[in-house]
Amino acid sequence: MSDKSRQMTPEEAAEFAEQVFNKAREGDAAMMAALLTKGLPPNLRNHKGDTLLMLAAYHGHVDTVKVLLEHKADPEIRNDNGQSPIAGAAFKGDLAVVTALVEGGAQVEGSSFDGRTELMMAAMFNRVAIVDYLISKGADPKARDANGVTALEAARTMGAVDTVAQLEKLLG
Repeated sequence: MSDKSRQMTPEEAAEFAEQVFNKAREGDAAMMAALLTKGLPPNLRNHKGDTLLMLAAYHGHVDTVKVLLEHKADPEIRNDNGQSPIAGAAFKGDLAVVTALVEGGAQVEGSSFDGRTELMMAAMFNRVAIVDYLISKGADPKARDANGVTALEAARTMGAVDTVAQLEKLLG
């Protein structure tokens, strides 16, 4: 029996999976492309429900995000907390990743379980460029979350001075 025909033990499989998730976190686009080409499921999820795409997006690795999207990773899969990859990128303030996700099919009006949209996340954390971009792609600045809070109100609550001014100007 050769090594190639040997099955991995559950422990080896778990260790391999953790290494794969680390490659997404680290942004190793070349390794991710090689693994996906060999059959790695693009929507593989960890114990928190994070996909490879979520981890790459959250950690700001635009090239890895693009590789995953090219291999049909679903940008709409939420983790166990209801967060999408684009919400993670909006929170982190990474416009390049937000743009890649939108170009790869992510909804600009998607929301978490509590109705909080990507625009609200960007506004809350004073991400002016992302607010502009999402609105230019059709995000509704008047949308309300499950508690009735708009992006402007969320930005005010968080003390996000720049996005408050930006949204006040936009909404007149």
